[in-house]
Amino acid sequence: MALFEMKDVDKKRYASTINHFLPDSIFDVHTHVYQEKPPAAGETRTVTWPSLVARENPIEDLEETARLMFPGKRYVPLMFGSPSQNVDLQKANAYVAQVSRETTYPALMLAHPDMSAEQLASGIREGGFLGIKVYLTFAPKDIPVNEIRIFDFLPHAHLEVCDQLGLIVMLHIPRSLRLRDPLNIAQMLEIEKKYKNIHLIIAHVGRAYCQSDVGDAFERLAKTERMVFDFSANTNDWVFEKLIQAVGTDRILFGSDLPISRMRMRRIERDSIYVNLVPRGLYGDVSQDKNMDELDAPESDKLSFFMYEIIDAFRLAAQRTGLTDSAIEKVFWSNATQIIEQVRGGLV
Repeated sequence: MALFEMKDVDKKRYASTINHFLPDSIFDVHTHVYQEKPPAAGETRTVTWPSLVARENPIEDLEETARLMFPGKRYVPLMFGSPSQNVDLQKANAYVAQVSRETTYPALMLAHPDMSAEQLASGIREGGFLGIKVYLTFAPKDIPVNEIRIFDFLPHAHLEVCDQLGLIVMLHIPRSLRLRDPLNIAQMLEIEKKYKNIHLIIAHVGRAYCQSDVGDAFERLAKTERMVFDFSANTNDWVFEKLIQAVGTDRILFGSDLPISRMRMRRIERDSIYVNLVPRGLYGDVSQDKNMDELDAPESDKLSFFMYEIIDAFRLAAQRTGLTDSAIEKVFWSNATQIIEQVRGGLV
């Protein structure tokens, strides 16, 4: 039995707009692989709707998702665990390391700021990881969520380890202003300036899911040279267009944020907040979630996967900015493979 149903609306969407836009090989730099996600405990610092999609996402489910969603394509993921607030980091990292050895898919280690530099380096080495995935959830509990700084969960000691080894740092930036937050930008620029051997990936285009999340960020970030941006879990074609214009396609990476991109949905912007429109009842009671709303048939019957919404939004931005097939191939394959090759080469 298939992991989920590929409906006619999905097959038509893939055939009409997705298949021919994508290159033959796809590198997905943002995927979560885990055996079972622990239930949320108490206060949470992040949105909760992603937990509605998949309680577990073992490697078998990730590969099955790619088989169903991308028929005829080669698919390679960059994997890491699920950085929920009460995750067992040792267990989560051990599973991803095991899967990476078995499949040869590259992987990142979930890193907690309380880890010493020695613990971090040892964990990376023993697990065969190519870098770290850090998350605001792991910042000290006494810091209010909107006051969390990047260096509260990505300490300089960890950056120094990653810089010495030339590793990847996958960064989900904090704070309610998202990409337009001046402190976020200042600390992103500090990392780029100080740690020149790190491959810094800014996840989700800095969480700029709405136009109002951008501010003057792209004007300031256009001056950077090395940091790259994945557009996982983001469907804003206007944001993608501005990103392309700011940094060019050599520093943009495709990411999906699987398994949440299995969600059947369409995203809109309402009062400067993103809202996921889903079929009524499919994901339980979402009435108290400001980022969720429901549609009834026949509108709900038109909804396909979050994954396809992400890719189609980038397709629209690519059309408006005149991207060539070569540039699109870089975004969906070559840029990521070059980073992985560089990191692996440096660790030999």
